[in-house]
Amino acid sequence: MNIVPSVNLNDFVSEDSTRKQKFVNEIGKAYEDIGFVALKGHFLSDALVENLYKEVKSFFSLPTETKQKYEIPGIGGQRGYVSFGKESAKGKKEGDLKEFWHFGQYVDNNEALKKEYPDNVYVEELPEFNKIGKETYKMLEKTAKYVLRALALYLGLEETYFDAFIYNGNSILRPIHYPPIKEEPKEAVRAAAHGDINLITLLMGAQGRGLQVQNHKGEWIDAIAEPDELMINVGDMLSRHTNNKLKSTIHRVINPPKELWGTSRYSIPFFMHPISAMKLDVLESCVDDKNPKAFDDITAGEFLNERLIELGLIKK
Repeated sequence: MNIVPSVNLNDFVSEDSTRKQKFVNEIGKAYEDIGFVALKGHFLSDALVENLYKEVKSFFSLPTETKQKYEIPGIGGQRGYVSFGKESAKGKKEGDLKEFWHFGQYVDNNEALKKEYPDNVYVEELPEFNKIGKETYKMLEKTAKYVLRALALYLGLEETYFDAFIYNGNSILRPIHYPPIKEEPKEAVRAAAHGDINLITLLMGAQGRGLQVQNHKGEWIDAIAEPDELMINVGDMLSRHTNNKLKSTIHRVINPPKELWGTSRYSIPFFMHPISAMKLDVLESCVDDKNPKAFDDITAGEFLNERLIELGLIKK
């Protein structure tokens, strides 16, 4: 498997049961084989995407001292600005060559969760930035809900199995800026090889070379989306919950060829997280004689905390 399969969400949301089942089969097989798909038919309009990139570029173009006033201490970078080189992949000392912003959940009807999640950070200099960010967050969350419904059916679960766990979930929208490279990087790449922590990740901005995924043979292959596609991959939480039936694939963002060093790259992943109380215990339907239970029982909140410590974003 050396290409990332492409699927169309319009098949799943159509009234045609054959098309719906075709989507379920295609996405399930892709996640068993390589852990990535390119998805057409999502809920982001072209105008929203265009406006988001405009706002994101405007934010990262602000003076460093302006951006740094939105870097909030003590919350592990969960909201607001995270400056250049702060985050490193698990097991890597070098900070990745990127700066980023975090939009988090807009909690609905739940005071306890409002207290659990840090507040979103508002950028005074850009009146549209937070409005466009929120709209994008909601559309990606809606897209992710339907992808998880398809995966629930593929796993033999009730279609809306994940709905209650992702409603008010701890999901994150992360606009990333990989600035121009000014000198030969010593060890750092734009994003070192890593697996994602969450249930699934929806990635905007995977057009052009840069993102690579590792296939089962350990080979790196380019993952390039069409302009109207999102790249969507399985995260470690879903992989663990399904006893590795659905694969959380290692991926990275490589530095561009030297002639493109002078250019910025923007990439906008949406990390779909459940509420922290969700049990990630291995699903019984994913255990058999050939595939014994591979993971201890754990909640999503406990798992996330473990991983944030490993990433150096929070201290023990």
